[in-house]
Amino acid sequence: MTTLQDLMISRVRVKILNLFFSQVETMYYVRQITREIREEINAVRRELERMVGFSLIKSEQRGNRVYYYLNKNYPLFGELQQMVIKTTGLGLKLRKFRRKLGQIQFVMFSSKFVSGSQPAQGEVDILVIGEVVLQELEQLIKETQAEKGREINYAVFTTQEFEFRKTRRDPFVMDVLYGGRVMVIGSEEEFVNRQLLTRA
Repeated sequence: MTTLQDLMISRVRVKILNLFFSQVETMYYVRQITREIREEINAVRRELERMVGFSLIKSEQRGNRVYYYLNKNYPLFGELQQMVIKTTGLGLKLRKFRRKLGQIQFVMFSSKFVSGSQPAQGEVDILVIGEVVLQELEQLIKETQAEKGREINYAVFTTQEFEFRKTRRDPFVMDVLYGGRVMVIGSEEEFVNRQLLTRA
């Protein structure tokens, strides 16, 4: 299975990116990063300097500490975010155990979930579409809730139910279709446009 490390030169850089993209809005200082990813401080400093050099990460002096954070205007920000989401944490588990989970056609993470923000009332973090083995999915969700220390709001639809709601312009489904998201399984274009009943 492809992982993010396959696409990067440095193991330390991969760990730093995993950390930063797990909480997109968070700023980190060097020793904090070192503790979180369990790597040597000199290796962490070296990788941070490189990433600041090509503008993926920005730095800011606050008191006697330098804080680092993601540059959301970096040209490949979206692509990197999707790679991290698909190759780490829950995204990786959903792809790795896809067969055990049933016949899944689509899995979508909301932008808020990806950035580490809490959903508003009525919003979902994750939407799963297909013939799903609920017990297997619930186990993966519970593990991730324990890791993140918060509840994850998710919804599961069969392919037919999702298509029916979409054709009826169900408010919940319309909010999902017009909201920000990262596709973990399935094509973005098919998720939005294709008549899913033809694939059932």
